[in-house]
Amino acid sequence: MAAIVLYPTTGMGHLISMVELGKLILTHHPSFTVNILLPTAPYATGSTAQYISAVSTTNPSIIFHHLPPVSLPLDPASYSCVEALTFDLVRLNNPNVHTAIQSISQTSTVHALILDFFCNAALDVATELDVPAYFFLTSGASFLALFCHFPTIDRSTNKNFKDLETTVNLPYLPPIPLSHMPEPMLEKDTTEYAGFIDCSVGLSKSTGIIVNTFSTLEPKAVKALADGVCNPDGPTPPVFCIGPLIVTNRQIGNEGDDKVLGSECLTWLDKQPSQSIVFLCFGSLGLLSKEQLREIAIGLEKSGQRFLWVVRNPPSEDKKQRFLTQPDPDLNSLFSDGFLDRTKERGLVIKRWAPQVAVLNHEAVGGFVTHCGWNSVLESVCAGIPMVAWPLYAEQKFNKALLVEELKLALPMNESETGFVSATEVEKRVRELMESEEGNSLRERVTAKRNEAMKAMEEGGSSRVALAKLVEQWK
Repeated sequence: MAAIVLYPTTGMGHLISMVELGKLILTHHPSFTVNILLPTAPYATGSTAQYISAVSTTNPSIIFHHLPPVSLPLDPASYSCVEALTFDLVRLNNPNVHTAIQSISQTSTVHALILDFFCNAALDVATELDVPAYFFLTSGASFLALFCHFPTIDRSTNKNFKDLETTVNLPYLPPIPLSHMPEPMLEKDTTEYAGFIDCSVGLSKSTGIIVNTFSTLEPKAVKALADGVCNPDGPTPPVFCIGPLIVTNRQIGNEGDDKVLGSECLTWLDKQPSQSIVFLCFGSLGLLSKEQLREIAIGLEKSGQRFLWVVRNPPSEDKKQRFLTQPDPDLNSLFSDGFLDRTKERGLVIKRWAPQVAVLNHEAVGGFVTHCGWNSVLESVCAGIPMVAWPLYAEQKFNKALLVEELKLALPMNESETGFVSATEVEKRVRELMESEEGNSLRERVTAKRNEAMKAMEEGGSSRVALAKLVEQWK
């Protein structure tokens, strides 16, 4: 029996991406079985049991393997950041991954091990077992091109990136200040910085890199990767652009009121005029301060626009709370000035979660204020919805530059030097997105990209061809 092994890091977001990749493979190449290795998280990631059960029931060729827990050298709360903890967790899980693949090999032929970007340490296991290793990058091809160049950038200066105004100018990428790199890459003498260097080097050692994008969305970066010019230190493995891969029917874990929330907001949208709603959502990790939330509220109210806004609790000041599941926000406490009552005829604020794909594809929605997470970007493109780019973490500042300066699919949300966005800026950008000629131009461009995305996934389309070439390597 032919088998593929997928290895995500902990957390629902990474798991869902890997499951969707497995589904895509099985849809077009059902002769495989897909085995997904699940590391045990040393902190709360939200329950995945119901989601895994639902996937197993509807996709019997997807088999989950729970890895035993490992002992970390530090208490989870003592790590400087989630990335540093993740690199340790993956490294310590190598013996468990080795055992799991050996066990799968007793009844199947393992044709490939597909690693989450953060699972670079497992390359050693693939080498030991003589299994071809691939990386699955949930960011775009442009960030991959930048990341392949990372070791070269590292050698160009002894200073920390956060202290530099230097701009990276590469012909296949939008200009990006070094200080806008992901936060774990800003200071050199850290565990997480070293981990990212290792990941960049590891990419070049893999058999191939699978990217959730389509070739005509990022043509400059895709060509540069194919030409091998992004990594001056050595060859770039084949890159397979198989996207857009988005979750169209997400099963939720044990979050009992999510379906109620989803039904509530979609029913509310049914009553709104076509393309009248601006949707604001900042991802599962996009937490904003109480002061920032109130500033958004002022800006939305002054804009006069109809809106649907997903609000999460502000981040806890207690570092030990960062890995714990946050309670629902108390909206009346957050917006005690009467904002909710004054805007109830044209706005809806919901707690924590919304069915984002369904919302973006609703006829009433005309714009999206987003944190620029790549999954959200692709979901917006596939729905034909223009964006306001408000990055918060990870590679999102780079994604903002790509969306605003090169692809011209978004307006920028400008912030102060401290990262604060004023109510005036929120008002300005929301109005511009929904009412201006520039907003209309964005809408035309993103509609064209939506049509290109649909073609890429059709029979004979670029992404289907790339998937076929990938699977051919396994056979």
